[in-house]
Amino acid sequence: MKPILSTINFIVILFLLSCNGKNMQYSIANKDIPAYYNNQNDTSNKPLISRNEFIGDAELIALIDTALKYNNDLQIAYQKIEKAKANQLFYKGALLPQVQLGASTSVRKFGLYTMDGAGNSTTDIKSNTKVPIDLPDYWLGIQSSWELDIRGKLNNQKKAAIANYLSSEETVKYIQTNLVAEIAMSYYNLIALDEELEILNANAKKQEEALFFIQAQKEAGKANELAVQQFNTQLMQLGILEQEVKRSIALEEHNLNYLIGRFPEKINRSKQNLYADNSCIHVGLPSSLLLNRPDIKAAQLALKGSHFDLKAANAAFYPSFTMGAGLGFQAFNTNYLLSTPESMAYNIVGGLMMPLINKSAIKANFKYATANQIESAYLYQQKIIAGFVEVSNELSDIAYLKKMNQIVLEKNKVNKLAVDNALSLYKSARSTYLDVLITQQNALQSELDVISIAKRLKLANVKLYKSLGGGWR
Repeated sequence: MKPILSTINFIVILFLLSCNGKNMQYSIANKDIPAYYNNQNDTSNKPLISRNEFIGDAELIALIDTALKYNNDLQIAYQKIEKAKANQLFYKGALLPQVQLGASTSVRKFGLYTMDGAGNSTTDIKSNTKVPIDLPDYWLGIQSSWELDIRGKLNNQKKAAIANYLSSEETVKYIQTNLVAEIAMSYYNLIALDEELEILNANAKKQEEALFFIQAQKEAGKANELAVQQFNTQLMQLGILEQEVKRSIALEEHNLNYLIGRFPEKINRSKQNLYADNSCIHVGLPSSLLLNRPDIKAAQLALKGSHFDLKAANAAFYPSFTMGAGLGFQAFNTNYLLSTPESMAYNIVGGLMMPLINKSAIKANFKYATANQIESAYLYQQKIIAGFVEVSNELSDIAYLKKMNQIVLEKNKVNKLAVDNALSLYKSARSTYLDVLITQQNALQSELDVISIAKRLKLANVKLYKSLGGGWR
């Protein structure tokens, strides 16, 4: 009785020594979300409008729908979801008993001067049949093993896998949001380039008319060769700008086709949409970022998953209990393998394993899980701050661009009148050809500025929509 009690006491001592889980407490500096963006008191609770409603351009919507099917980055992200789903299934299965059906065969020979060999040589395995010296062993049946999750390690691993799976889904939504925004911005860049090309062509025609007039003036002795050269140089400069814009159009089309996930081809586009108003975006409260932005939701789920990983790592310091069992048929001859009940064989075993010495791997895993959770907490906080800053930046950008747009439109009207006046004054010999050249250059630049501001406003609205969490719906 004393040896049994000593063994039990020894096991209890080992159990107590092994039960030294680590402290999982940690803290990081907390930052509250401001109540408003840039002191804009928008407290309404309307949801973001849908992607198609925001875009309102059939050609662009068609391009985005095509990209959602064929964009390679998005297809790769879908596979990450599948991998996360498989990982979730793996940890879910780890909670259940493992059951295997199998068969085995072997031959054993014990030394005759051993307990087994001597006993077998004098024992009948069957009536009037001694145990063979070369003893075959055939087995057919099922084996089962099961780790009882007494400390919740496997359950926490399963919860972490579920959180990571959900995080990967949100990450895909974020990739889709960025993809939609990139395609929209590339599309508007393309339309703006088309507008620039039209303006350059129209100005080139006016310049040709002016050049023809100056040449006529020269032939009549009212202008010199220098004036002709200046007008001709400006016409050639317009030709250079035209080729540069055509080059940019080709590159932008290639880039847009790449985003869509196809080889270069002609992009259908609607030019009128560049000047359409996108001010229907509702900003709302900053806290809505937590609900709308998939990257913030992904970071939140990753933080949740890291918490479960830490709990699982902590559970590894405690004992684990496993059970194993087997049931089947076993015989030395296949003729008797299925004979019942003689050939029936079974086993059942339970084991309590406790980490005791050299727990460096467990400690390292726990430290890694702790650092990973703290990192995830900071990343989550960083995502919230970044989202707030992005929205604030785009709101400021739009506000200033709208003011600039008013000035540029007024400036463009003035420059158009100046061109007509300069040419009329030159024809009546009340101004020089240099005045005509300068006013034409100013008018061209102001027209290009109108396009530039319109494009920047369009891109800023797209960025704001993305920053608020739109694009993936």
